[in-house]
Amino acid sequence: MIGYYILIGIIALVSFAVSSKLKSKFDFYSRVHLRNGMSGAEIAQKMLSDNGIYDVRVISTPGRLTDHYNPVDKTVNLSEAVYNQRNAAAAAVAAHEVGHAVQHATAYDMLKLRSRLVPVVSVSSGMSQWLVFGGLILGAASGFGAGYYIAVAGLVLMALATVFSFITLPVEYDASNRALAWLKNKNMLTQEEYAGAEDSLKWAARTYLVAAIGALASLVFWALQVFGGSRN
Repeated sequence: MIGYYILIGIIALVSFAVSSKLKSKFDFYSRVHLRNGMSGAEIAQKMLSDNGIYDVRVISTPGRLTDHYNPVDKTVNLSEAVYNQRNAAAAAVAAHEVGHAVQHATAYDMLKLRSRLVPVVSVSSGMSQWLVFGGLILGAASGFGAGYYIAVAGLVLMALATVFSFITLPVEYDASNRALAWLKNKNMLTQEEYAGAEDSLKWAARTYLVAAIGALASLVFWALQVFGGSRN
């Protein structure tokens, strides 16, 4: 168990470092004001129109870095700062979220697969580790009793969450690529502004990468415990 806590500690430190860097990048690029004077909401609306999407609403949502696209009600939800501000960071986030709307409109395969897993993962992710841990307490690693099967069931749920994390990567990277391509092709930003938008999205993507690596590392650790790996 000591090894697990060391692993979690390392992953938490890396995640904190990347998240802190992301926030500092967004703070910095929030000071790079757009020469075209467009707000994040206006950027989002124009990108939707340019892609022939007219059934998606752009709305403001409370909080910071709470931006997301909701495929259920077809809304691009922009945090208050992104919705109202007129800077490189806001343009990047707004265009990225519309990138998800474009994925939805074009039936992007990885987004469809990710959407199918959302209901399962939302229920299973919180209980998977408890099932594994509980199974191990019942002596799962030393035999094929009920505890063993409980632990295996937990591993299956944990594996689904891990797969979900890795499926999220191409979905997020593709949305960023769509956003940057549109911003560049439509000459929405100056060279300096575009560089800021690109850097912002690069660091945002790294948070998903760290999360996926962390999920995989945790899955491997617990699999080793259940299937007879070394114990601490």
